[in-house]
This record gives sequence, structure tokens and C-alpha cells, in this order.
Amino acid sequence: MRIDDTYRVTIPKEQDMAGLLDKSSRTGARKKNVTMSISVEVIEEAKAHGLNVSAVSEEALRRAGAEARRAAWLDENREALAEHDAWIEEHGLPLEDERLF
Repeated sequence: MRIDDTYRVTIPKEQDMAGLLDKSSRTGARKKNVTMSISVEVIEEAKAHGLNVSAVSEEALRRAGAEARRAAWLDENREALAEHDAWIEEHGLPLEDERLF
């Protein structure tokens, strides 16, 4: 990985991402070049610790996307979940009397 004076990250294709390999790199997923503005201090710290900025950024975006999907699902299903909880509160769990524990 090379970080030039403008803090643009360039990662050679042959570079091993040592522990920060993202799944898409291993599966041959298509990649897209993007431009990001990141705090100089953050980039310098990442560089000092040998972190792969692209791999770390991709993993953070993957996790943020998963969290956004989870939050959207909960929001879309909030009413149904509340109704389900209310039914359980009123009637108890189905087959509760058949449990052995």
C-alpha cells in the first residue's frame, strides 16, 4: 500500500492484506475505485499500524450496511412484532404446558 502526499491510497494487486483480507477480495468480486476524504490523523495512524485502508473501509461499510438493513427490517416489522408480543402476553407461549424444562 502506498499513501502519497494527498493521502490517496493505492494498493498494488499483489499485496497481501495480512489479516485484513475482506471476503470480496477472496471471491473475486468486482471492485470500484472511489475517492474519500479521511482525516490526516486517521490515515497516518492507519499507516503507522500497517492497516489496509481499503480493506478496513470495505469491512466498515459492509457492517454499516448490515446494521442499516437490520434497522430497516425492525422498523418495517415493528407493528407485527408488537402484535406478536401482545398475543404472547395475553395467551402465553404455544405448547407452554408441554415443555419439559
